[in-house]
Amino acid sequence: MIPNTDQHSQDDAVLPTSGPADLESVCRSVAELARAAPKAPSRIKLRHGSTTVEMEWTAAPAADRPAPAEAGPEQPPALPADGLDHLCAPMVGTFYHSREPGTPPLVSVGDLVRPGQAVGILEVMKMMSTIEADRSGRVVEILVPDAQAVEYQQRLIALEPLVPAEDG
Repeated sequence: MIPNTDQHSQDDAVLPTSGPADLESVCRSVAELARAAPKAPSRIKLRHGSTTVEMEWTAAPAADRPAPAEAGPEQPPALPADGLDHLCAPMVGTFYHSREPGTPPLVSVGDLVRPGQAVGILEVMKMMSTIEADRSGRVVEILVPDAQAVEYQQRLIALEPLVPAEDG
C-alpha cells in the first residue's frame, strides 16, 4: 500500500513501503542526495514509521551573499581577526580524527595540508564521508574532540595560511 501523499508539500520525499522500511537503505539514499547537492541541506527530517524523508535547502539572505566580482586583480578572502583560516563541517554529523578507531589521526598540529587532502571523517546517518581541506595551511589547532557531534559550518580545524615560499 502506498501512503497518501496529499498531506505533504511537493518538496517532501515520501517513500512508499510495503512493510517495515529498510532504514539503512533510506539513510544511505538521503546521505547520497545530500552529498550530490551543490550545498548541504539546512534541514533533514526522517521518520522511520511510514518512511517520510524531508530535506530542505535555503538560500542565503541577500546580505549574506557575496557581492559579484568586480574587474581587477583577484583578492584573497579576508581572514578572521586571529589571522587563521578554518576548515568547517559541511553538514551536521559526528567528526572523527581518523578513518578507524585506534588508527593515527589524518592530521595533527604542525602538519601542512593541501587542497584535497583528507583531514577528517564525518559520519552522517551511519554514512562515513571524508572531509578534505579546501585550502593550504599549517594545522595550528584541532578545534573539535574526536567523535564529537558537530553543527553545519562549525569550525573543525584552524590553519595558519602558508606564505608563498611555503606553498611551493
